[in-house]
Amino acid sequence: MAAEIRTFVDIDATPERVWEVLTDLPAYPEWNPIVRRAEGSFAVGGSPSLTFAPLSTALRVTVRPTVLEATAGRRLRFRVRFARLGVPGLFDAEHVLTLERQEGGGVRLWEQARFRGLLTPLVTRLLNRNESGAFAAMNDALKLRVEGRPES
Repeated sequence: MAAEIRTFVDIDATPERVWEVLTDLPAYPEWNPIVRRAEGSFAVGGSPSLTFAPLSTALRVTVRPTVLEATAGRRLRFRVRFARLGVPGLFDAEHVLTLERQEGGGVRLWEQARFRGLLTPLVTRLLNRNESGAFAAMNDALKLRVEGRPES
């Protein structure tokens, strides 16, 4: 089983500013509606710790994604094994966040998530159970955080 979710949000800021907020893991609980706790950093080969709001008893609440790519101001890519047993093939995801500078100013953040595994149909329904979906909610919250926060 496989599924893909792709969303985007336009943010009135520089790619550097968006990257700063996107990679400030300890601050995630202050603005991200999905993440309850975050530790570590998005360094290639690293495994930060992310604790999510519970979606299903079949899924782990705290995961340690493997960072595959972290190009400052441009792209973040990581892989996550969500199934509680940690068994490959139950529910794995690869996330790609890409920042695109817009001609008129600002940034378009593309978020793409590819899901694979036996639990994919169940989990994708849970992620999109409301009209905006979990990914759109995170993107909207990121936009508010970046546009409303002074540069450091």
